[in-house]
Amino acid sequence: MPASPVKDEIQQRHLGLPAYLLSTSLLTWAGIAEVTEALRLSPGGTLLDLACGRGGYGLEIAARTGARLVGADFSAEAVRQARRQAGRLGRTAGFAVADLAATGLGPGAADAVLCVDAIQFAPEPEAAYRELRRVLAPGGRVVLTCWETPDPGDDRVPARLRRVSLGSGLAAAGFSDVEVSERPGWRDAERSMWTEAAALDPGNDPALQSFHAEGVRSLETFALLRRVMATASA
Repeated sequence: MPASPVKDEIQQRHLGLPAYLLSTSLLTWAGIAEVTEALRLSPGGTLLDLACGRGGYGLEIAARTGARLVGADFSAEAVRQARRQAGRLGRTAGFAVADLAATGLGPGAADAVLCVDAIQFAPEPEAAYRELRRVLAPGGRVVLTCWETPDPGDDRVPARLRRVSLGSGLAAAGFSDVEVSERPGWRDAERSMWTEAAALDPGNDPALQSFHAEGVRSLETFALLRRVMATASA
């Protein structure tokens, strides 16, 4: 993701995020509090932020809970920016290049796993859910945020989102206490952000060009998706 102060300002303003929190996803400030509570982390526990992007959400939750943060992302550039951001904030964290279905962690290495808006990118979703279960210690918690469609047969929805079923995926991987709940307030924030993104003139800024194009695409299918958070225990 190329650096773009304008894009970051728009995203932070609509999601209610402070300027220091660099996001590559769409979790709101209020959503961070909900996710943090659901993770049930204790000081000294290990949090795996899977598909961590620039590290913003994991760094914030680790700071709030006193947890040790391990971040993983397929993008070497995202990992580089996450490490730089941790250093800028004076936080201790480990970041590594890894896959949704192959984190590189040992069995039971994490007390909690967070995956914000990214589980749909796994080429083999079942393998990704199994990996979440493998790396969680007994009693550990997983929180996933994503989008689901009420009609998986609607080809107007991107194929990767049509196959998302957080509850089914977690249950099949052996999780218990699986709960999936809709988050309309998060969705309202997204709508206002995408509306501004679709209306802006991106000029020659490649990050703004991508942001603008994504805003146009997202509004076309906005009513076909619901915003959800899933929680479960190992």
